[in-house]
Amino acid sequence: MTRARKELISLSDTRYYHCIARCVRRAFLCGSDHFSGQSFEHRRQWIVDRLFELSDIFAIDVAAYAVMSNHYHVVLQVNAELADSWSQDEVIERWRKLFKGPQLVERYLNGVSLDRAGLLKLSEYVEEWRERLKSISWYMRCVNEYIARKANEEDGCKGRFWEGRFKSQALLDEAALLTCMTYVDLNPIRAGLAKIPETSDYTSIQERIENRDLAPQKNRLANLAGHEHQENLQTDIQFHIDDYLALVDWTGRAIRDDKKGAIPSHILPILQRIQVDPSEWCEGVSCFGYRFPRLAGKVAQLERAVTRLGQQWCRGRPMARKLFLT
Repeated sequence: MTRARKELISLSDTRYYHCIARCVRRAFLCGSDHFSGQSFEHRRQWIVDRLFELSDIFAIDVAAYAVMSNHYHVVLQVNAELADSWSQDEVIERWRKLFKGPQLVERYLNGVSLDRAGLLKLSEYVEEWRERLKSISWYMRCVNEYIARKANEEDGCKGRFWEGRFKSQALLDEAALLTCMTYVDLNPIRAGLAKIPETSDYTSIQERIENRDLAPQKNRLANLAGHEHQENLQTDIQFHIDDYLALVDWTGRAIRDDKKGAIPSHILPILQRIQVDPSEWCEGVSCFGYRFPRLAGKVAQLERAVTRLGQQWCRGRPMARKLFLT
C-alpha cells in the first residue's frame, strides 16, 4: 500500500535520504535510440547541473549521485538547522529563484509599507517557503519537473516523462549511509558501463576523485572528513575520504569479478568502525536497493522507524541482521 511521502520522510529519524527517479517506458533520459540513431547522452549533464543548482538554493546537500540511462540516483543530506537560520529576506530571495511568488511579496520587495494583516500573511508565506526549502519532496519536484519539461520540449511532445513519484529510502545511521553511497557510486560499474570509478562518468565518485585536492568550500558535494585544509571543519559525514575512495574502488573490482575475495587489511578499519560484517559487504552493496525498500539501517534503528510509522513489518530486517553488526 502506498504511503504518504510525509510519513516516509522524517527529519527526526535521519537527515539522509536515497532518492530514485525513473522514466516511463520508451522515454529516454539518456542513452541512444537505436531506431532513430538519436543520442540523448547530453541529458546526463542536465541532471547533474540541476541537482547542484537546486542544492545552492535549498538547505539540501548532494552526498552521492549516479545518472543512468533511464533513471538516476541521488543521496541527499537535509540541513534543517541552516534553513531555520535564514532571515525572512533570504528565504524570499531563495524561493524567488524558483517561483515568482504572490503580489504581496512583490509589494514588500518594492518597499511598500504593509499593514499588520499584510505582515502576518507575509510571515506565513515565508515560513511555508522555509519548510519547502528543506523538503526532499520539493527538491525532487523541482528537479523532475524541470527535466521533464526540457526533455518534452526537445522531443516535441507532451505528457508524462517520469513513471511516477520518486522513490525514497531513509538512511537511518552511518552504516546505511556508507553502504548506500557505495551502492550509488558503483551503479555504472555494476551495469557494465565503466570498469573503474575514475571512468565512471556522471557519478559522485568520479567527481570526488577529480576534486580530491580541492578545499572543501570548492567542492559541490557534501563534505567527507579528511580533505586537505579541513582540519577544523565540522562535517556530518565522518568517513575519511581516502578510506571511502579505497573502499569504493575495491568493492567495484570485487563486484566486477563476481566474487567477494578477501578484503584487504587497509579496507577493514572503516567497516569495523561502523560495525559492518566484511563477509556480507559486497552482497549488501549489490542488493542494497532491493533488500532495503524504504528504510535502511541497523536493526535497532529500523525498529524505531517502523514503530513510528505504525507498521508491524519491515522487509529490511533480515539483511540488516546479516550486514550490520550490533
